Amino acid sequence: QVQLTESGGGSVEAGGALNISCAASGSIDASYCMGWFRQVPGKEREGVAVIDSDGSRDYTDSVKGRFTISKDPKKNIVYLQMTNVKPEDSAVYYCVAVPFLGPRAVLRGAFKVATWGQGTQVTVSS
Repeated sequence: QVQLTESGGGSVEAGGALNISCAASGSIDASYCMGWFRQVPGKEREGVAVIDSDGSRDYTDSVKGRFTISKDPKKNIVYLQMTNVKPEDSAVYYCVAVPFLGPRAVLRGAFKVATWGQGTQVTVSS
């Protein structure tokens, strides 16, 4: 069983930067992709950035060039560095761990089995 614990988040002005992180514990191994989804009220959860155990990454188009996902494999921690943030980046960000799929499939939500974190709020003011 995998457990995910998120930290970071908060409020930032547009154009600023913010980092969030997710620590994984339990039965997580190299078969897992880890990443970030986000959700605003009334909308579906959308994939933001995903990374696999080899360091391959995928991003949703709206964050490319602004967000960077990285991983500390020894600590099983995944980071999301957000720069040049925009008000439309405001959402609850959820960490996710998915086994046996690549980053693109996970980003698209093409999975049935996943472990989710509790979510962390990111608010970008204009």
